[in-house]
Amino acid sequence: MNQAAVLAAFDEQLRNTVGDDARSERAGQVIRCLSEREDGWSGVEWSDLDETTADDVIAEQVRYFGERGRSFEWKYYAYDRPADLPERLRAAGFQPDEAEALMVADATELPEIGPPSGVHFVEASDEDSLRQVQDVHDKAFGGDHGPMIESMRERVATGAIVPVLALAGDTPVCASRVDFHPGTDFASLWGGGTVPEWRGRGIYRAMVSYRARLALARGYRYLRTDALPTSRPILEKLGFVQLTTTVPYTRS
Repeated sequence: MNQAAVLAAFDEQLRNTVGDDARSERAGQVIRCLSEREDGWSGVEWSDLDETTADDVIAEQVRYFGERGRSFEWKYYAYDRPADLPERLRAAGFQPDEAEALMVADATELPEIGPPSGVHFVEASDEDSLRQVQDVHDKAFGGDHGPMIESMRERVATGAIVPVLALAGDTPVCASRVDFHPGTDFASLWGGGTVPEWRGRGIYRAMVSYRARLALARGYRYLRTDALPTSRPILEKLGFVQLTTTVPYTRS
């Protein structure tokens, strides 16, 4: 993989693009998203700043989201300018969350791996299965993932995303999803949470393989994901490479 070329394609096709989502807009030197739901994701997805413009643009976004009563996230990537953007964000009241690795794989090169014995995968599409996805995420990550399910429901109906459940018999034990980005080379992998008592059995890596096949069937070449340290080693063994680091900066 030509990592520099793939990173440039990622930046051009995904970050520096306003898609069909009416919630996203290009506002001067940023692309931002304002969720229709107060508990949905809102934030800055891309920026093109320098030392002379950064502080004013940051202040503008703080005012924009603040006037609408929204907490929001500034999605920072290690190659974003200016070089001291993280310091400027902290000075403006943003708090960094845990750094994640932007990882990409060529879906044609990933191994085909089946689930362990006694486990099978299903694609969640109805209300009952979506609630099972929520139940897995609540147990795997903690908290209430009801708002996430609410935001997913319409996109599931249009085929923009496919949530995947791993079932041991009738018991949901792992859940994830794949997002498709029409007109690009990329599909995105999100979630991948396994309930504690079922971890370490190979379910997560088999689910990555399953979603890769879903993406290939729809004509997507690359898979991208933002990986925490817990999943990065698994992804590397499957063939993913780290292109850069990303940190979500949040402001209430």
